[in-house]
Amino acid sequence: MSRFVAAACQLDSRDDKAANVERALELLDEAAADGADFVAFPEMTTFIGPEERFAEVAESLDGPTIQRFSEKAREHGVFVHTGSFFERIPNSDRVYNTSALIGPSGEVLDTYRKVHLFDIELDGSVEHRESDHVAPGDRTVTVDTDLATFGLSICYDLRFPGLYRTMAQSGANVLLVPAAFTMHTGKDHWEPLLRARAIENQAYVIAPGQIGDKPSWVETYGRTLVVDPWGNVISKARDREEVVTATIDLSHLDDIRHDMQTLQHARPDVYERSDEVSRGSE
Repeated sequence: MSRFVAAACQLDSRDDKAANVERALELLDEAAADGADFVAFPEMTTFIGPEERFAEVAESLDGPTIQRFSEKAREHGVFVHTGSFFERIPNSDRVYNTSALIGPSGEVLDTYRKVHLFDIELDGSVEHRESDHVAPGDRTVTVDTDLATFGLSICYDLRFPGLYRTMAQSGANVLLVPAAFTMHTGKDHWEPLLRARAIENQAYVIAPGQIGDKPSWVETYGRTLVVDPWGNVISKARDREEVVTATIDLSHLDDIRHDMQTLQHARPDVYERSDEVSRGSE
């Protein structure tokens, strides 16, 4: 299929897991009614609350969240990207921040565990360690489907272009970035980073975000976006929960990759770090 309709659902998830899932499924119904072939959700779709509760709300990959999204995918005959939820790790106090791509028959096509975790220490002023409660994944994930080849990522991953280049060189032409960007960073960095990832990888980017001032979390930026391979924002959410749609045209992407052949010109042999980097003459 060279063209399909993608829907990105912007959520205001809180610390009530059951209510969050119900709201997500309502928006999935709305997206399907609008003609979407593919529906995507943001990071932490099922729960945004105290990190101490992550293990409490976590579940296995065959748990109720996946089952309910799978039922909806099958009911509407659409592809569904769950956004992220917390996956239980046996015999561990930590969880994975995990997303799943589900096919229109309800089957889980693949899952991705967030690779880059946000740990920051700034000399007594700011300190946050996502890794205290979340364990990192250890692999990149691309998924071939009848619609496109999707590259999977989550939120903070956006700041690491090497991940996206790896996925693009593995065939990804639609990059998924479910996120819960904070207002502080989102207002300056969210759109420029998404547009950069689209331009440098000549790929569509679908980025569903969390919106709202969370009672047990920081204020989130929202501004869910869909960006085309030229870097144009072709759909953007307003400052509320809603569904935005965009037509993904892979023939347009093919034209851009034909005319701008940067993926073919990459030189990973030169980019490797070396202690013998030439610094020029002095």
